Amino acid sequence: MAALPPADLLPVSPRANLPYRLVRFGAVPLAHVLFRFDVSGRENVPRRGPYIVIANHLGWVDWVSLLLHFPIEPRVHFLGDPEGLVKRPVEWYLVRATGGYVPVDRSHHGDSALYRHVDRCLELGGAIAIFPEGNYGPAEGGLLPLHKGFAHFAVKSGAPVVPVGLAGTREVWLGKRIEMRIGEPIEPAGETPESLTAKAEERLRALLPAYADPGGRQLLRNWLTHLF
Repeated sequence: MAALPPADLLPVSPRANLPYRLVRFGAVPLAHVLFRFDVSGRENVPRRGPYIVIANHLGWVDWVSLLLHFPIEPRVHFLGDPEGLVKRPVEWYLVRATGGYVPVDRSHHGDSALYRHVDRCLELGGAIAIFPEGNYGPAEGGLLPLHKGFAHFAVKSGAPVVPVGLAGTREVWLGKRIEMRIGEPIEPAGETPESLTAKAEERLRALLPAYADPGGRQLLRNWLTHLF
């Protein structure tokens, strides 16, 4: 894989650039045509950065849900693997155009460049979104043990951690109800990465909405589920 850009060249910023605003302008109404979003806890989102969002991960609608329902500023930056993204051209184009991502080099354990990019984003007042399970979760309502990378970022920067529980995103279809619960921010003061990870996992598990298959017609299920 090509070398990641130096931290001072990575386009991280709390400000929303024009492509990001255009994507938001078109994507918000489109997403609400495709799905029915039920969002609670918006009052828990910090009014300014830096902060770190963590959420359970079931499918591509997860990052869309966060992108569309968190404030446009400070801009939310997602951790992304460029090698994986280039295999999904539409998603990769959107990521590059909006610039709201931090590259992850999975070939190197303890990627020092990743830490520099995240540190710089938080120092500038941006927001970082992480799916700390490290993979798709086992099932709706389930949660894998959390990796503690987000906690290291939070303890070092002092940025609060905002937990988000998602349901209904593993398999999606036209008109599917997507539930998102935003929890109260967790302050990292006085915490270690280990204790913060444990506290965040407990909060996140408590936020996971109960899920039951709604049944009925499931139009475009296969296509929408595997869109990205």
